[in-house]
Amino acid sequence: MKIGVIGAGVVGTSAALALAGRGHDVTLFDREGVAAGASRGNAGAFAFTEIIPLATPGIMRKAPLWLFDPGGPLSIPPAYALRIAPWLAAFWRASLPDRYRAAVAAQTALMAHSSAALERLVAAHGLEGLLRREGQLQLYEGEGEYRASLPQWQERRAAGIRFELLQGPAAIAEIQPGLSPRFTHAGYTPDWLNVVDPLLWVEKLAEIFAGQGGRIERADIRQLAASASEVRVADGAGEWSFDRVVVAAGAHSGALARQLGLHLPLETERGYNTTLPAGAFDLRTHVSFSGHGFVVSRIGEGIRVGGGVELGGLELPPRMARAEALLAKAAAFLPGLNTKGGTQWMGFRPSMPDSLPVISAAPSSPAVVLAFGHGHLGLTQSAGTAELVADIVEGGTPAIDISPYRASRF
Repeated sequence: MKIGVIGAGVVGTSAALALAGRGHDVTLFDREGVAAGASRGNAGAFAFTEIIPLATPGIMRKAPLWLFDPGGPLSIPPAYALRIAPWLAAFWRASLPDRYRAAVAAQTALMAHSSAALERLVAAHGLEGLLRREGQLQLYEGEGEYRASLPQWQERRAAGIRFELLQGPAAIAEIQPGLSPRFTHAGYTPDWLNVVDPLLWVEKLAEIFAGQGGRIERADIRQLAASASEVRVADGAGEWSFDRVVVAAGAHSGALARQLGLHLPLETERGYNTTLPAGAFDLRTHVSFSGHGFVVSRIGEGIRVGGGVELGGLELPPRMARAEALLAKAAAFLPGLNTKGGTQWMGFRPSMPDSLPVISAAPSSPAVVLAFGHGHLGLTQSAGTAELVADIVEGGTPAIDISPYRASRF
């Protein structure tokens, strides 16, 4: 089949590679080029242990304390507060106990599939050298914060995720020295892995894709129309016709979906970070500061400090004070951290209220396959999503039940 894939981030590039590997004639489009958006600047984590959605029961009691704190784990710029009200209503519904349980089950299934798919991808293309298998340390301040986390660790245990719970700064320091003693408890997940650099990862996938005959076009696809016999896409300068089209344009996917009559609650998580040069800190594992909503990870020879969720859409100017606030916290939590010489970044992550992506054929246009809304888990779920997309395109039976990710669930 002749297939177009819109979006050359990690999800779109992975899907294009999977389809080319099955013998299809594939063209990959992007408005800026390979890994130009969130796939370039993320923390580089394959976070397969993160099966808990953001919308947990009771979260709406905490949210008002966070929303207008520019350094908090979840914030909304005041200028965007009214526009996001419908999404917040859907987020609240997703936090109800029955929907939360369903989301955990769906996330667990997608994580297990994506983990296995990643290992298949690594083995098939010799990508082990781009991985770091160094585990992850999730930190807590005090007994109360630690005990509040225990139900989520039980969820992970039920999902078969290996972990070790640690008590006391000395036990924590055996895995990661140099942390502030304010962190008294932790959970360590040894099977967590990272990429050496997320940009290099996607560029390598694109290189393999091109080597298999795939084409990469720089085009800002704004028009999408499907009929019974073809799908046509266009930018301001050209038009292309395909048998199937995959929409994997991340936070920019909503406008294309609306051309198919779909009005999905797709929001934009604006992620901020600072990447510090080599020698900034002796980081030995991926570190997550749970109560503060940010992480510290190794990227290349440097250190990246970033995270949090700012729901602010695609148009508002970046609030780089948010990156500065995270870096200041990191300096307090890692007393030996050298914060000089860093490079700031902000990117857009596509977020659905229930933390589950959309992976399905478009309800009214089955020749169009949707693959977006992964939030901050795009890299994590990219290999699994790619296999599911290829199955949907070919009309096969996907490896897992994809009904939880259907576009029509909203």
